[in-house]
Amino acid sequence: MPVDVESLRGILNPRAAQEQLAFSWHPPAADLACVVKRHWAVRWDFRGREAFLQEVLPHPCANLCFEPGGASVHGVITRRASHLLEGKGMTVGTMFRPGAFASFTTVPMAELADRGVPLAAVFGADGTSLELEVGARAGALARIEAIEAFLRARWSSPDPAAQRAEQIIAWMLEAPVGTRATDVAALHGLSTRALQRLFHRYVGAGPKWVLQRYRLHEAADRIAAGDRGGWAEAATDLGYADQAHFIRDFHALVGCTPGAYEAACV
Repeated sequence: MPVDVESLRGILNPRAAQEQLAFSWHPPAADLACVVKRHWAVRWDFRGREAFLQEVLPHPCANLCFEPGGASVHGVITRRASHLLEGKGMTVGTMFRPGAFASFTTVPMAELADRGVPLAAVFGADGTSLELEVGARAGALARIEAIEAFLRARWSSPDPAAQRAEQIIAWMLEAPVGTRATDVAALHGLSTRALQRLFHRYVGAGPKWVLQRYRLHEAADRIAAGDRGGWAEAATDLGYADQAHFIRDFHALVGCTPGAYEAACV
């Protein structure tokens, strides 16, 4: 399967990940495309070998994850996520569009931030049944079919507020350098407080966080792709006032300096 560059976004040291893991990405059924961004699967086999630590930068969206140890709902993760993979296994997941998972629960997405909760905690007994059904199916496509049937049964119509949150986040991804949360609010006809409330309910993280994470995703992608050194220039390109602030934020999220990450990606 060809490398899906956009889907690899957020995977730290993507070259090593592709060497050690088998990724696949699957588009949603047409009737669910307004709420599901994509399905994904990761397979690994480390039997007789050292376990592999995969680290991922967060996206502003929720995921359903069906792993060897159980199934869970993950809200927005506001920090670097680490997964120690050992033995042989497969994880199948569903990535929702930003804001879209809120249509399936009355719980504000901010309350699911930085948490992975069992399906039953969100969907009750139906969540337990889905976990068992997905676990009984072989192969990613068969599991995705079960997930989509479950979502389809609970999907009614688009939520205009969720769609607005997604539209704003899509705009933020391409926002000019130096854009602030106050600018986002003004350009979309909202007060800053109204924008924060929208993100609390539908996203799970604030607009300032989303802007910063997109900048740092871009920085990590550049380094992994071979754009080496020149941190002062990179800081300016990404809208930072100075190199020190860029390096501080990069280290806080990625866990190392840009220089150290550059060395790890060689």
